[in-house]
Amino acid sequence: MRGASHLAMFSVDALRAHALTLGFDLCGVAPVEAVARLDYLREWVARGYAGDLHYVTRSVEARLDPSRVLSGARAAIVTGTIYHTRQPLSLDRDAAGAARIARYAWGEDYHEVLARRQHLLIGWLKEHAGAPFEAVGYVDTGPVQEKALAAAAGLGWIGKHSCLINQELGSWLFLSVILTSLDLPTGSAVADRCGTCTRCLDVCPTQAIVQPYVVDATRCLSYITIESHQGVALAQRDLVGSQVYGCDLCQDVCPWNSDAPMTEDPVWVARPMWSDATLSELWRTSDDALQVSIRHSPMYRTKVWRLRRNLALAIAASGDAAAHAALLEERDMDRDPSLGHPVVVEHVAWARVRIQSRAVARGPEPGRIDP
Repeated sequence: MRGASHLAMFSVDALRAHALTLGFDLCGVAPVEAVARLDYLREWVARGYAGDLHYVTRSVEARLDPSRVLSGARAAIVTGTIYHTRQPLSLDRDAAGAARIARYAWGEDYHEVLARRQHLLIGWLKEHAGAPFEAVGYVDTGPVQEKALAAAAGLGWIGKHSCLINQELGSWLFLSVILTSLDLPTGSAVADRCGTCTRCLDVCPTQAIVQPYVVDATRCLSYITIESHQGVALAQRDLVGSQVYGCDLCQDVCPWNSDAPMTEDPVWVARPMWSDATLSELWRTSDDALQVSIRHSPMYRTKVWRLRRNLALAIAASGDAAAHAALLEERDMDRDPSLGHPVVVEHVAWARVRIQSRAVARGPEPGRIDP
């Protein structure tokens, strides 16, 4: 959409109202200049906290200046979408053998769902702007800093766990951004309301939140289980716990999420595979069935073999006899070729040794007489 920047012929209230009809739960407008925390990215990358997130490190300068992404950009329309559904929090799934899957990955791929909604919102803008303009939308895929722009739009504040927190909706939010050449009235930042709370820092098993508001991605279980494309470092394997994909712990304990509203939108409801999933059941599930369950899901790009790698570590960390038995079983490589992936082979071997060494250390069960 080409054309000069100009003042839109509609109100931001009308824009927000229409966004809500499309399935978004928040909508605001941020300026693209002098946005707080944009400069923070350069220091964060320099400290090595981005790890192998090359898509971030390659685009630092563009992320600091949205006009490099869209020439003539004047404003950013930021939307938030609740994905908090009725299934229990990770902390409520602490029974031995329970598998923890990050909440955002339970349903449909948010990239696809929200991109469709963005397309409809841009279509509405075209009908009501009164003149041509430029716009480009991103759903966690482009060189934009969604959280900084959302905070600048007044949708919430960036919490100590580095997620955006809205006072009414909490932090279970997908954020998406439309950069546009339209001149739009922008929102105002809201006050930080984290106060003296440190629950998110205290609960993190890897101390990835190295100080309030600063997360070392390379130590975060979401990075370790999702973004790490090779083996998990030996020092980190025992820390994976029951986190098979991602981690929600810092959001689980956030007081602003204690009464956060839930969505009834069916696209975010957990697929059958992930509802009350157990480690033993997932391990025994075939590659084909796992592949079907991650299709059109955020987990798709992680691939089945990385799920197997994570499952092996989670089973080793668990005290669940059923999960241990499942991992120690011989499997048909023809049925489940992911088990032949070199990284999976190494992690399964490590996990089996871990399980067996712990069994030896515990000794025989009371009352049991070994032959």
